[in-house]
Amino acid sequence: MPAYLIRHAKAQQGDMLVEDPALALTIRDGWAILADQHGICLAIPAEHVAGIQRVDEDQDGDHQYTGPAPGE
Repeated sequence: MPAYLIRHAKAQQGDMLVEDPALALTIRDGWAILADQHGICLAIPAEHVAGIQRVDEDQDGDHQYTGPAPGE
C-alpha cells in the first residue's frame, strides 16, 4: 500500500504518515498533493514541507521530494 512520510519545514510541527491503497503524490503549482481515486486527500503548500518520502514496502521507484530551495 502506498505510504508517504511528510516532514514539516518547522520541526516542532511533527511528521505525518499518509497511507491509502490508491495514493499518488503530485507536485503542482507550489503544492504537494496526495490523491486517490476519489480525489484530493491532502494538499500542503510546498514551502511548509521539508521533505516527502515514499516509505511503503512496495515502492515502484524513487519518490522523494525535498521541498523548494531556500528563497523560492
